[in-house]
Amino acid sequence: MAAGRRTMRQARSSFGGGASAGAAGTVTKALIGVNVAVFVLAIISAGSLAAATSSGATPLHWLGAQIGYLPGYQAGALIPGGIGRVTDTAAEVNLFGATLTLPFVADGGYYRMITAMFLHFGIFHLLFNMVVLWMFGRVLERDLGPARFLTAYMLSGLAGSVAVYLFSYDTQTAGASGAVYGLFGLMILINRKLKRDNSGIYVLLGLNLALTLYMGFSFAGHVGGLVGGAICGAILTFTPRNRRSLHWVGFALFLVVLAAITFFQTGVLDNQFDIV
Repeated sequence: MAAGRRTMRQARSSFGGGASAGAAGTVTKALIGVNVAVFVLAIISAGSLAAATSSGATPLHWLGAQIGYLPGYQAGALIPGGIGRVTDTAAEVNLFGATLTLPFVADGGYYRMITAMFLHFGIFHLLFNMVVLWMFGRVLERDLGPARFLTAYMLSGLAGSVAVYLFSYDTQTAGASGAVYGLFGLMILINRKLKRDNSGIYVLLGLNLALTLYMGFSFAGHVGGLVGGAICGAILTFTPRNRRSLHWVGFALFLVVLAAITFFQTGVLDNQFDIV
């Protein structure tokens, strides 16, 4: 019987992942764990919950203030060097008692586009994102398999960061919201492929977009993540069933496009502000 099991083909999900590998939602749980852990570290670094979640009074004492916030440049931290010219695109950060000088995105701090995805402005911001991640993540991880789900999640979040860099580069943004909105776009495409009802998803998405506009949240980041998730969903659903390896080619090409947009915007900002 053991020999027979070794020769049996492993059951696969609808999109090529191991049918049982994503059932436990391991990646979803891990992502939630990382977000919560970073939030706790932010509180420890700041010394209090109020300081950790402040984006105004004490941002430099927050773990994510300059590590995760995503400005292409930030006027308050730049030193004018003449008309339209700046000579500093980095800021000093107090992190666990150590002073670090960290560059903004326009000066090479591209890691911010990733770190910003794991930082939150407050407990309710964190809670909302984690609830949606828990609701959608387990279903999508089961459908896609852990590897495809994690890749789509990260690409969606990165797409949200790129959209912020492109359309609102001088604003401070952070949070898993871009990746979470990506799950909406991803879920819609996957459900259509599997002939599931999307009506509830459309209603929930519409309410969230309305709330984004009403509350003044990062519209670019949310919509960018949504579009990124939809693109990942299209890569997964329009690839022929017998050519699933092309999923990874599609993801790689999408990453190249996001990188190209990012470097293009850096060039625009360099020319506009004469960053040196």
